[in-house]
Amino acid sequence: MSVTIPESGSEPFAAPRAYTLNWVNIIGIGFYHLVAALAFLPYFFSWTGVILVFVGMQLFGTVGINVFYHRYLTHKAFQCPKWLEYAMAVMAVCSFQDTPAHWVAVHRRHHEFADDEPDPHTPVRSFLWAHVGWILVKSPDMSRYEIYSRYAKDVLRDRFYKLLEKRSVYLGIIVAHWFVFFAAGFGVTLLAGGTYPEALQFGLSILVWGVFVRTVFNWHNTWAVNSVSHMWGYRNYETGEHSRNNIVLGLTAMGEGWHNNHHADPRSARHGHRPWEIDGTYLIIRLFALCGLAWRIREPQVAGRAEASE
Repeated sequence: MSVTIPESGSEPFAAPRAYTLNWVNIIGIGFYHLVAALAFLPYFFSWTGVILVFVGMQLFGTVGINVFYHRYLTHKAFQCPKWLEYAMAVMAVCSFQDTPAHWVAVHRRHHEFADDEPDPHTPVRSFLWAHVGWILVKSPDMSRYEIYSRYAKDVLRDRFYKLLEKRSVYLGIIVAHWFVFFAAGFGVTLLAGGTYPEALQFGLSILVWGVFVRTVFNWHNTWAVNSVSHMWGYRNYETGEHSRNNIVLGLTAMGEGWHNNHHADPRSARHGHRPWEIDGTYLIIRLFALCGLAWRIREPQVAGRAEASE
């Protein structure tokens, strides 16, 4: 099945481009949202599960996606030991935002064509397209072979990341971490003297909240950077596209919402450029540095640049 989406451009209705629905992503995203909705049922509730949402958002979202996929692997904003790099890669995979090579390729293409038609999640089409629509279809010019050869050759030189391109390995890690969360809740309850029904209930609450609710929250935080931060907010720099610094996302997405700053200096490890622009992701990188786990951290290079008029 294919859908037709008009190209953006000077004409109100430019030549349409046909897309094929990406059923793997549609089913996967739909499944996660449906399971996460179980959190509204009392049976699946536990305070431990709620705590794990916030802890997991920092480990899998902030460290896995923000620190590793974005600032380390895509933009080379700092260096770290290989064992830490691979550990963060596994955490990022557990966030179910595609393989390292694909995430990097899409984001690098976004920077090359920000807000123009070749931008994979251009907000020029619509908010919904930028937020999630682009993930639900297969774009004719976004095949893995095509974008990898241009944007992710460096990533795929590493055999570990090449291995993660195998669907069985990538999905295997994701499903395995479901079982780890459930088994932890189930096992701890039994060890504490609980019954099997109690262990089942607690294990399922840990799974629903610690995996599915956490992942859905992380998804929308990441997606909102593509949509919200290209539509609403203020600008520190004139960058030639529509990137914005969004205060809400600056906080909820741990610094990723200072998106205009990021577009002004993509390789910088620090996205918060003004005193009130708190960048939680950068603080984690600095914590790594204090522990001897990060070095050659790139700081902003746009201090003398003219500020945007908006």
